[in-house]
Amino acid sequence: MTNEKKLRGSRSKKASAEQTLPEVRESSVAEVCESPVAEVCESPVAEVCESLVAEVRESPVAVVVAAPVASPAITDDDVYLFGEGTHYRLYEKLGAHPTEVDGIAGTYFAVWAPNAEYVAVIGEWNGWDPGPNPLKIRGGSGIWEGFVPGVGKGASYKFHIASRYYGYREDKTDPFGSYYEVAPRTASVVWDRDYDWSDGEWMATRGQRQNTHAPMSLYEMHFGSWMRDPENPERFLSYRELAPLVANHMKTCGFTHIELMPVTEHPFYGSWGYQTTGFFAPTSRCGTPQDFMFFVEYLHQHGIGIILDWVPSHFPTDGHGLAYFDGTHLYEHADPRKGFHPDWGSYIFNYGRNEVRSFLISSAICWLDKFHIDGLRVDAVASMLYLDYSRKQGEWIPNLYGGNENIDAIMFLRQFNAEVYKSFPDVQTMAEESTAWPMVSRPVYVGGLGFGFKWDMGWMHDTLQYMRREGIFRRFHHNELTFRGLYMFTENYMLSLSHDEVVHGKGSLMDKMSGDLWQKFANMRLLFSYMYAQPGKKLMFMGAEFGQWSEWDHDSSLDWHLLGYPTHSGLQQLVSDLNRIYTSEPALYELDCEPAGFEWVDVSDSDSSVYSFLRKGRSTGDVILVVINATPVVRANYRIGVPRGGWWRELLNSDGSEYWGSGIGNAGGVMAEFMPVHGREQSLNLILPPLGALFFKSEG
Repeated sequence: MTNEKKLRGSRSKKASAEQTLPEVRESSVAEVCESPVAEVCESPVAEVCESLVAEVRESPVAVVVAAPVASPAITDDDVYLFGEGTHYRLYEKLGAHPTEVDGIAGTYFAVWAPNAEYVAVIGEWNGWDPGPNPLKIRGGSGIWEGFVPGVGKGASYKFHIASRYYGYREDKTDPFGSYYEVAPRTASVVWDRDYDWSDGEWMATRGQRQNTHAPMSLYEMHFGSWMRDPENPERFLSYRELAPLVANHMKTCGFTHIELMPVTEHPFYGSWGYQTTGFFAPTSRCGTPQDFMFFVEYLHQHGIGIILDWVPSHFPTDGHGLAYFDGTHLYEHADPRKGFHPDWGSYIFNYGRNEVRSFLISSAICWLDKFHIDGLRVDAVASMLYLDYSRKQGEWIPNLYGGNENIDAIMFLRQFNAEVYKSFPDVQTMAEESTAWPMVSRPVYVGGLGFGFKWDMGWMHDTLQYMRREGIFRRFHHNELTFRGLYMFTENYMLSLSHDEVVHGKGSLMDKMSGDLWQKFANMRLLFSYMYAQPGKKLMFMGAEFGQWSEWDHDSSLDWHLLGYPTHSGLQQLVSDLNRIYTSEPALYELDCEPAGFEWVDVSDSDSSVYSFLRKGRSTGDVILVVINATPVVRANYRIGVPRGGWWRELLNSDGSEYWGSGIGNAGGVMAEFMPVHGREQSLNLILPPLGALFFKSEG
């Protein structure tokens, strides 16, 4: 792009101006002439800078140059902590902040661009002209800052960056922006994060609602495709419109938390938010930051927590974003063998750079601090941990010890988790980590990564593979459901049936179930019952709760009309009852992450494809027996050993007629008999329904 084209705004601005401020213009000219920009005579952009100075001298237009400001300006302590990588609230300093100086309203701007030679704020108020509002660099910090009077909330802006290298010039959105124009427009918007919160009861008690000993049942949701405007399917519902609808559905289904797919601003809607450009702002597609805060507050008031999907693993290559920000690889690694992701075509953060770590951790803290988010699920952790992730030999660089571990990323994740739990001990962090990396959910002080929970991707893979098999063949693959017993307590696990399983041609969960129509629904009920019976917290992607047939499409709403059929409404009723039982029975959640909470009764009946085990509570001494029949055959007089005599009440039968099952069961419960089996003196004589799961609670 030519210099003449870059300066087109200043020429048009001259012709349209109606008033001047001579005293401001005179001081502004002096600042520009004396600035470091004007002194760089041999720079590739020196000619442009000289022309800018010349235009300022000759222009009849008032030039309002950014002036120093006391607050919320960067302090020496801020500069030190930022450079050290330990400034975790940069969103209070960098970016755009409406304020007043000497009684004059305006906006304070600050941006980190250490390799820039000239930085200016451009916006609708100055015709997107890089001349009128240059920023001043603060010593050797690399931070450019200044106050622009008359610019207030709602003004669109960008930072014009002129690098000292290769003549690079680009207009960048604010990395710390609190609000952005609606895509496909890419400018930042001057805004604030002020909100009068009314969720004090939730905030005071959330630590008791989300920990390893509490029931956590998550509903993964995507804002743009959960529900569209029925009268205009192309229109996104706003955060405020969605709040009561989502809260009502969560109450109906009994989920304790929502996990939101990334709401951070992203230019390409089809990335689902995983290609983030605005790490400090909710997407403007559904409203303002305050609208999103209303959504969070509304759900909190109805007892529902919110987990945010957060993506520090990579960022898109869009020219207006973080990529090549100041004419250098500022946020990303310069070497593509470390800095470019071959699968996603995106840049990888340079976790070894102190300022980058401050940037990312500040993003995490901002969501917890300003938006009252209750936890962060960190995406693609495996891609961060391994230098050779998705790379062939010769396409990656070993670490200083010759290994494939990304030491910088390991240290970043530990620093992130340590700071999050230090500042917000009542929240949770969760890792999507798909390998056998040890101690992901163990504290940093014992050598772990410090996460609260880890997704159990092995359980998901083995279980869905098993559910695809016809009942007659499952006897040969019995270990696919028992293998988890070897590792189920090595981490604090979350059992996830996420969006990743229903995209890119994989079909819906219902498509993965074997058998005819009746068996598919029975297998879905069996799958969910097995998930809720297993140790670990739960996560289910939207649409699965009522058995959506079609693969997830981010461009359309869920098929809510299916709830008009008893097959689908029955499945949702089962999910509701599973959540009700899970959250009300301590034996099903208190010891989710401890071996004392689980005991096999019979792990070896592969011929019948029957699994039986006990779940135990910590505080109540309750015992719940779970029996699963994974074949479409009714098994009468099936005897199960139990640790106690007396009455065993049937809490749930997934084959119940209210769920569109066959209604075969045990009439509400069974009395234990003195007949030894499975090494126990007493046993239950049961009828096992086809493709069914039974939950019994000992009444003593």
